[in-house]
Amino acid sequence: MREDQRTPLDPAEELRETFLESGAEAEGLAVDVAAIEAGDEGRTRAKRLPVGAWIAIAWIVGIVALAILAPILPFIKDPLAQQQRGALRVASPSLDVWFGGDSNSRDVFARVIYGTRASLIIGIGSIIFGFIVGGTLGIIAGYLKGKVGEVIAWILDMMLAFPALLLALYFVFIFGREEWKIALALGIVATPQIARITRASTIAWADREFVLAARAQGARAPRIVVREILPNVLPAMYSIALLAMAIAIVAEAALAQLGVGVVPPTISWGNIMLEGRQHLNDAPWIMLAPASFIFFTVLSLNYLGDVIRSLLDVRESAL
Repeated sequence: MREDQRTPLDPAEELRETFLESGAEAEGLAVDVAAIEAGDEGRTRAKRLPVGAWIAIAWIVGIVALAILAPILPFIKDPLAQQQRGALRVASPSLDVWFGGDSNSRDVFARVIYGTRASLIIGIGSIIFGFIVGGTLGIIAGYLKGKVGEVIAWILDMMLAFPALLLALYFVFIFGREEWKIALALGIVATPQIARITRASTIAWADREFVLAARAQGARAPRIVVREILPNVLPAMYSIALLAMAIAIVAEAALAQLGVGVVPPTISWGNIMLEGRQHLNDAPWIMLAPASFIFFTVLSLNYLGDVIRSLLDVRESAL
């Protein structure tokens, strides 16, 4: 058979034949051929969620499900009801009260589960506000640049110059202590940080070739922002949003320790810790239970933020 009539070989077979002709070592050949044969399958496998991410997702989904279903779950008691009649006293953890009881004989486990609602509402609400307002300001400042971008950047820098906790206290005193008002106050505090990161990411993408090509074709600024820049900026925003949500949950607990958390009888992790602070020596479980939930929730959100950034970030080498 003539050489020009040979059947074309697939890349793996062609590499095998070339290496055999050149006398390459079998071990190196096997590695390179396996890499070619793996192809897209190997890249897909590299992007699978790690085990830690699934554990973090399971924790978040688990506490949210418990908080929503708490009224109908038989093992979760009434968080406001006294579990013991007669004199009020602190109850130690037992099979009846898993996390013990507080000074009013109320089940700490039930209170922590019900407190999940307020803490997560504040965390999620603050980030929705910061994501929308901060993301919008960051994209505008990063894309327009010039005087408009400088003014927005200056305002953001001025807000970041204030201590975050003092700024949150100021807005809480102005708005009030309801859940959505505390979420709004923390959302305003989170806005400049989200906006700064969004602005930096927008600047990095605003002068890329595909954006310049869209401008050359006559595309308007809103279309360029929505179709070209926003999809590339969102991964960084997702990552910082989860981190900011974790910070908001911690900030709610800190505000509660200062006496400006959500108003009882609304339960949150922060005001449970406030109630348990006076019994830290003789009944540490009252404060330890909500603190543990805050720790694992913040750890899960931070880890998921890192995973999202590693999975969704567009690398220069991949362009």
